[in-house]
Amino acid sequence: MCRLFGFRSVITSQVHRSLISADNALMRQSERHPDGWGVAYYVEGVPHVVKSVNSAVSDSLFQRVSGVVASETVVAHLRKATVGQLSILNSHPFQYGSWVFAHNGQIPNFDAHREAVVVRISPIFRRFVLGDTDSEVIFYLLLSKMAQRFDIHRRGAPVSELSAALRETVAEIHEATGYDCYTRAKEDEFYLSIILTNGQVMVAHQGGKELFYSTHKTLCPDRDDCPSFAPCCEAISRSGFVNHFIVSSEPLHGDNVWEAMEPGQIFGVDWRMHLYQENADASPARLGA
Repeated sequence: MCRLFGFRSVITSQVHRSLISADNALMRQSERHPDGWGVAYYVEGVPHVVKSVNSAVSDSLFQRVSGVVASETVVAHLRKATVGQLSILNSHPFQYGSWVFAHNGQIPNFDAHREAVVVRISPIFRRFVLGDTDSEVIFYLLLSKMAQRFDIHRRGAPVSELSAALRETVAEIHEATGYDCYTRAKEDEFYLSIILTNGQVMVAHQGGKELFYSTHKTLCPDRDDCPSFAPCCEAISRSGFVNHFIVSSEPLHGDNVWEAMEPGQIFGVDWRMHLYQENADASPARLGA
């Protein structure tokens, strides 16, 4: 399966350690996930997406991109192909306008289910499906559900509506395929773990494949110099506001404190960096003290 990484912060930060230098950084993980990589980062609100079909560990471009990326929002993906050929069109993250999407998982026997899922995509978005992966189809189905709920070109998209669109997308895929990513994932290898952002809001959905999140560190190495340093940088936020939000397929070595997401949970941050959490039963969890 693939590997996901998402980063959202109140300040422009480098993610070189997470992508390159940590003992289990994404570049190291690419030895087991060799079928391409992609990094998306935002500059002045505009996404820049760099992708390759090469293994990140052997691709000098991955190291160059990771070394220069400094952004408030980053999404990275390592691909281990299960559906679709090795092609730039099939590499993650996928992009539409300001929205960037990455997926870890697969729809089993996707060729048999493809049309049943594609027909549920709005015609406005269906024409943009260019590759042959289930992930790209899932992305445009999600965009269809989002567009029914809010203006997807609005930068401060409502996280609760985004979460509801995610729920609807998962339910539609369950209905179209007969699979359930929560109860039958291990049996059918059916996973829908997702990261989605427009540069301001970011959400992650644990769809049967492990995801971990972090909002604080044991000790911030920049605590004496960072103008944005606050108690929430080194402890669970009591207000619900955080200075950074990171989500990853596995905890990365370093100072961050990681928590596992449960199947069906959605975590994210809105444009104000207020933490959003929704349980599998679609009930928002209480945040802060």
